[in-house]
Amino acid sequence: MSWKIQDNHMNQEQLLVNESLFALGNGYLGVRGNFEEGYTEDMTSIRGTYINAYHDETAMEYGEKLHGFPDTQQKLVNIIDSQTIYIYVDGERFTMFEGDILSYTRTLHLNKGYSEREIHWKSPSGKEVKFRFQRLVSFSRKELFAQKVTIEAVSETNEIVITSAVNGDISNFVDPSDPRVASGHAKRLRVVEAEAGETGPTVLNETYETKLRVCCASNSVINSGDYNYNVVENGSSIEEIFRFTPASSVSFTRFNIFTDTYRHGEDLKHAAWHVQNELKSSTFEDLITEQTDYLNAFWSKADIEIEGDDSLQQGIRFNLYQLLQSAGKDSVSNISAKGLSGEGYEGHYFWDTEIYMFPVFLMTQPEIAKQLLLHRFSLLDDAKSRAMEVGHRQGALFPWRTITGSECSGFFPAGTAQYHISADIAYSFVQYYLVTKDVSFLRDYGAEVLAETARLWIDTGHEKDGKFLIDDVTGPDEYTCIVNNNFYTNVMAKNNLKWAVKSLELIKEADQQAFEKLAGKLNVSEAEIREWEQAAEKMYLPYDESLGIHAQDDTFLNKQVWNLEQTPAEKFPLLLHYHPLTLYRYQVCKQADTVLAHFLLEDEADLETIRRSYNYYEKVTTHDSSLSYCVFSIMAAKLGYDDKAYNYFIETARLDLDNTHKNTKDGLHMANMGGTWLALVYGFAGLRVKEDSLLFNPRLPLQWDKLKFTIQYMGRTLQVGLHKGKTVYTLNEGKELVISHKGEKVTVSKEAPVELNS
Repeated sequence: MSWKIQDNHMNQEQLLVNESLFALGNGYLGVRGNFEEGYTEDMTSIRGTYINAYHDETAMEYGEKLHGFPDTQQKLVNIIDSQTIYIYVDGERFTMFEGDILSYTRTLHLNKGYSEREIHWKSPSGKEVKFRFQRLVSFSRKELFAQKVTIEAVSETNEIVITSAVNGDISNFVDPSDPRVASGHAKRLRVVEAEAGETGPTVLNETYETKLRVCCASNSVINSGDYNYNVVENGSSIEEIFRFTPASSVSFTRFNIFTDTYRHGEDLKHAAWHVQNELKSSTFEDLITEQTDYLNAFWSKADIEIEGDDSLQQGIRFNLYQLLQSAGKDSVSNISAKGLSGEGYEGHYFWDTEIYMFPVFLMTQPEIAKQLLLHRFSLLDDAKSRAMEVGHRQGALFPWRTITGSECSGFFPAGTAQYHISADIAYSFVQYYLVTKDVSFLRDYGAEVLAETARLWIDTGHEKDGKFLIDDVTGPDEYTCIVNNNFYTNVMAKNNLKWAVKSLELIKEADQQAFEKLAGKLNVSEAEIREWEQAAEKMYLPYDESLGIHAQDDTFLNKQVWNLEQTPAEKFPLLLHYHPLTLYRYQVCKQADTVLAHFLLEDEADLETIRRSYNYYEKVTTHDSSLSYCVFSIMAAKLGYDDKAYNYFIETARLDLDNTHKNTKDGLHMANMGGTWLALVYGFAGLRVKEDSLLFNPRLPLQWDKLKFTIQYMGRTLQVGLHKGKTVYTLNEGKELVISHKGEKVTVSKEAPVELNS
């Protein structure tokens, strides 16, 4: 069952969760796992279809608005609904909530790329019918959402009626009680056109403010049975009615094509029907074959095998599958905090991409990783404008949350003040270079990002008493805001400055002429390069001598420690129950902060300092953010805390499948899903990417018999297998590779696997 997610629950809470769990997507288009036929009128459903980056703008409202506060924010828009299929059996409408469900199974096929519901229903009048609903969002044809319904009458029936609808009158979900979900501006689309033409139903919508358009063109195919056809237009939706008389079995397939302004230009209807024409000879089974072929290629590079715990095996494959479904693969999109599975955080892109999700693609699907970086690069001018808006004379300040590059965070202490996002993005460009050694990419894109973010740190910080200081910022821990010298921010800024210098040196070594051209474009001088170098060398990294740890910031250790043990369970997460100022006055962390810095830049501290820091900060961290568990797992593995490493990992692996944070209904926790992979590969396998090689320090959990995964590195495909007492390295593709295993240099070639003691 590790390649399947199955469920047959019918209670309201789990149905909402399942809408996220059974969501389908391809990075461009996402469709929540709603029932085609809907629920009852008194039940809540977050019915959603989304296109990555398709958004509207809404006014940002403040009681008191100060300089530099964003005027507007962007919001992912719930677009045209093409899911709806109503079925009537001899006049009785099929619903899972009336009559009797004799059997029911819902399955998401992780290796085939589609979901299905199989139902044996007994109607209120006693008619028995079997239904099979299948659906997929195509990886090969990004615009396509396909559905197939197969109906088999067990009892004698006179008539089966199928009504399929394409509805443009759609709103977003709102929840004013939860800051993680939008609380207003539900209606953001107007219907421009809804017609039932010869080619099938077509609905064209437009956002209120951004004037972005989206089109859905639907085509229905009857695969069996004679029928009568009728169509109803009501101004905002189109209903097609198929009447089968008599009927014992029916097979119905629908191809829904979505196009938008960003990717398809002005004539969205023509673009949509062009794709429909390409599908004329395709069956749903053909599409499943395409999905399977695509996923076979993906899993050959990305799969992780765990022997010894089928539940965890299922969890990691589910997480990787959902990451693939959510990753933007074009120049205008990225990965939002909830992917394309829900509306939590309004479809915004955060630092989550670079620190938690980007590494998965970097080491398994480097072309997708490259595309994610190119998207960030496309927003560089907006980041430079934001820096100026905030008051800087130079540099690039990437927004804390955004879709197209403007800041969408209205709460600056835990938003704009998180300057570290600029260093996080710079870090990901460095990591891409270290894994690919692609100097041309560094020349064309990376060096410019590194230079402009380095300029931000020069303008933000200042030198005093021989130290470079950075004041009034917020680190990853959002329970501690607007502080001086946040360790994470400072050490990441140091790395940013260092690599801004190094990237130019690498380009100069490779091509003097290219370096001179780039230096001219960036207007960078040798004096400025030396300024970056000196700031990195003098960067102040706060350290407490009495505790022997890096202080989270200048004042964190002076505060009273929050009594987590005496805090009632119902008061977590703290952000929903305490005013921010209360939280800011205590030593309490929402998530990994200094500990995260020790993971990303472990060479900036010795092992014992890292150990003491881990022990200290673990006691004051709530893990109210899903981004936290994986980091503590990784660092516990590094420090030899095997039980802790395993237990923290358990918290990440099935966080959404088991709804442990109780908000999966709003969308999946994509960063945590990336964190699961990090905990396995960087944690238990001990992978580190250094400037000259890969390092491994494997620690297979006692509970498992095997952990096996594959990574991409400098054109090679390396398979790593952790077994009881041994580790096996196998080079599947590429030239021989020198790696480090527990400090020992080892050469791996295609001739034979290398087996070493763990």
